[in-house]
Parts: sequence; structure tokens; C-alpha cells
Amino acid sequence: MIPRIKSIVDIDNYKLEVLFDDGKKVLYDVASDIQEVEAFKDLLNIHGLWKQYALDESRTCLYWNDHIDIASDTIYEYGKKID
Repeated sequence: MIPRIKSIVDIDNYKLEVLFDDGKKVLYDVASDIQEVEAFKDLLNIHGLWKQYALDESRTCLYWNDHIDIASDTIYEYGKKID
């Protein structure tokens, strides 16, 4: 089953606290994605873009624009679990 995102909190420094429907909460560091994926560099270079994230209707994809998105299962698997 694909994990669905319940809420997202911007922690700054390109980190997000993400809560899933099953109660799991993770800290996901987008900084590594920015370094590895060319399109993600826009999060650094376009003023204000970082704060413009949104969830798709199914709550399984976090996105900023048509070129920058992260699937919920990636966040679920690679995020650092927090209490």
C-alpha cells in the first residue's frame, strides 16, 4: 500500500517533518536531493519556491512545480523516523 501523507511542516534548511496516515513521522532532508537532482537546484535558485510545496490530490506526492516532486513512499522509506 502506498503511504499517504497526512501533514507536512517546514523545518527550514530544506528539511520537512512529514506525518503519514499510519502515524509514522519522519524528518526528510531535501538537501541531498538538491545536490543530486538537477531540477531540485531550483529550490535554491528561485526565491520563495521552497515554501510553495503542495500535496497532490491522492496525498502520495509532494511537489513544488512540474519538475520537482517526491513520492510519498520515498519520503516514508528514506526519512529519519522521529517521535
